[in-house]
Amino acid sequence: MRVFSNPVGAGSLWFDNLTTADGTPVAYDPQARAFLPMPPFCANREVIGCNWIAPSQGAFCQSCAMTALAPDPSLPNAMLNWAQTEAAKRWALDNLGRWHWFRPEDPGTRPVFHLLAEGATPVPMGHINGVITISVTEADPVLRVSRRQALDEPYRTMIGHMRHEIAHMLWWRLSLRHDFLDAFRAMFGDEQANYTSALQAHYTNGPPPDWKNNFLTTYASAHPHEDWAETCAHLLHLTDIADSFVAAGLSSPELPDRNWDPYSETNAERLITVAASLTIGVNHINRSMGLSDLYPFVLSEPARRKLAFVHDWLRRGAQGR
Repeated sequence: MRVFSNPVGAGSLWFDNLTTADGTPVAYDPQARAFLPMPPFCANREVIGCNWIAPSQGAFCQSCAMTALAPDPSLPNAMLNWAQTEAAKRWALDNLGRWHWFRPEDPGTRPVFHLLAEGATPVPMGHINGVITISVTEADPVLRVSRRQALDEPYRTMIGHMRHEIAHMLWWRLSLRHDFLDAFRAMFGDEQANYTSALQAHYTNGPPPDWKNNFLTTYASAHPHEDWAETCAHLLHLTDIADSFVAAGLSSPELPDRNWDPYSETNAERLITVAASLTIGVNHINRSMGLSDLYPFVLSEPARRKLAFVHDWLRRGAQGR
């Protein structure tokens, strides 16, 4: 994620800022990729702290307008969790906008979000026909850690959920192209295999013993759909880690040059190699504070080939190229 210029003075702004350091209200324009110091602001600004601009006074911003169902505000912490979930959605959408997804130049369908709070029963997260369902209750750190441990997952965040579920929607968009499915099946396998049975087998038997040789995560080994979604999410993780590293003004001998733009990189192998090398250093920094590794994954050669495949399709798919 970029670091942004202050439109009314000195200093920088971060992606989630609502005001400058001196208190001037600002809002992010995803089309200009810049902060503006004037309305119209999103109608959710005072409700959940949305910091994007809107097309007109009293309207929702581009991101909030994609939310068709919002959580029941009477449920405990629903509004706080919803705010954090929408913030993760804005971040993920802006990342994808760097590859033209869901911007005016993208002729395809936009995602529709159902962001729901959990009552007595959990909310099953997933995607179907362009509709993405996310449990905002996962924004609660205690619940998220407990589920991460129960499912033996090394990484589980709201941005991670957004990237994974949006990835399913991107697959659905790409599957409408005549040239995608054969290429996908050659790389990931036949997604027509029974999904429910595959997940039942995964949760009953666990991943294959050699899963690390072919997949990024244990969940990716469950079914080609999940392999795509996990791989797509990881491509977004790695690209954004590299982009944020550069934007923060950090340097590394691994970077091609000081002004390198990971989202403009056409060589997938170089992008993956540079990003993976940067995670090693960032993981080391996390350990200095007694924290878990930021990116606790190892990239096998098959996983790298899948990442390159996803990179190719995400870079050209939004505009139908």
